[in-house]
Amino acid sequence: MTTPSPTQPTILVVDDEPVVLSALKQTLERDGFHVVACASPLKALAILAERDFAVIISDQRMPEMAGLDFLIESRTHRPDASRILMTAVLALPTVVDAINKGEIFRFVAKPWLREELIATVRNAVQRHDLVTHNKALQAQTQDLNDQLTVSNAALEAQVRDLEQKQAHLDAANRELAASYENSLELCRRILTTYDPVLGGQAKALVEFAALMAATEEFTEPQRRSLRSAAWLCDLGLIGVPREMLRAFRSKADQLTERERTMLHNHPIYSQTLAALVDSRGEVGEIIRSHHERFDGSGYPDGLAGGNIPWAARCLAVAVGYIESGLPKGAAIDALLDRSGRDYDPEAVRLFLKVSNLVQLPKQVREIMFHELEAGMVLANGIYSPHGLLLIGEGQALSPGTIGKIRSHNQVTPISQRLLVYT
Repeated sequence: MTTPSPTQPTILVVDDEPVVLSALKQTLERDGFHVVACASPLKALAILAERDFAVIISDQRMPEMAGLDFLIESRTHRPDASRILMTAVLALPTVVDAINKGEIFRFVAKPWLREELIATVRNAVQRHDLVTHNKALQAQTQDLNDQLTVSNAALEAQVRDLEQKQAHLDAANRELAASYENSLELCRRILTTYDPVLGGQAKALVEFAALMAATEEFTEPQRRSLRSAAWLCDLGLIGVPREMLRAFRSKADQLTERERTMLHNHPIYSQTLAALVDSRGEVGEIIRSHHERFDGSGYPDGLAGGNIPWAARCLAVAVGYIESGLPKGAAIDALLDRSGRDYDPEAVRLFLKVSNLVQLPKQVREIMFHELEAGMVLANGIYSPHGLLLIGEGQALSPGTIGKIRSHNQVTPISQRLLVYT
């Protein structure tokens, strides 16, 4: 028995008449089919149990088993094979049973015409190829669907995991941002407690810095750095004695060289302390350089021009405006007068663009207890030695209020130093 090539369809022919069986075999083989001929339907079933066939052709009238019964039985072994029934008498009951029970592909009448037989077998082979190919595609599709289901489930699990991680990360970022803002606010309150003037100036400085940072002159990282530097740039002044700060504001020319050096080094102290709140190097550089001058006459490093970070040049203008203590118009005139010498002209122009959006903070003056007068507005609350709030911050003093405070002071003396807005 010859072995068919991979592309050569195999046909099983069953007929109990040797002459007919031989004629069928020769006819089909001459047209390129590989044929297995069998005279017994029972032996043919045994062969079907062991190997596959594209087409099964059977005679109807055989002593061991009718052709139709054989083809019906063959479905158990090879359901995809195309089945052809050959018969000399094509009765209607045979046709009905063939369709209903045997799923017969075609009928061939005896004696057959060669062209008709070959065409029928070719169609039967094509039908078998389509069925097997379709099953292979269905199996492949099912396999791909199963893989896709598994992959989708894995992807959904990963997405859920990523969403949970993102939610945790977002929550952590929000908590970190809130903690950072609280740290900045704590620093401002420390400044305010140490020196209310510094606290008020810090608040105004942050407002100016935020407005300048919001312009197109800054990248997003620069915006964040400028705002943080505005909060933290004066932390180093906590290490300067209060009396020295007061003298610097009112009698700067009377400071000793040692006192002046201490004040000029406060940007370095601020840079060191700020690193405990915000460790970004650019924030520290802005803080260290915010008292440098455009012409190089500033401190602590004597930087000039473009060697001073851009954000520090902008912050320096805002600091100069706030610390001047002048009315708005006069403060702006002073900035313009010092533009190109103390300040970068571009930074001055940027500041002037946003200066009308923020009011200069009220100035604070320190007075003694006996200097209280009606109409003064308190810059800090007045507390009894036991911590009882007598008058809150921002309240205007009336003669009756002053009398009440003085009466209380006679019983339990209050601190003699008070802060009022001027």
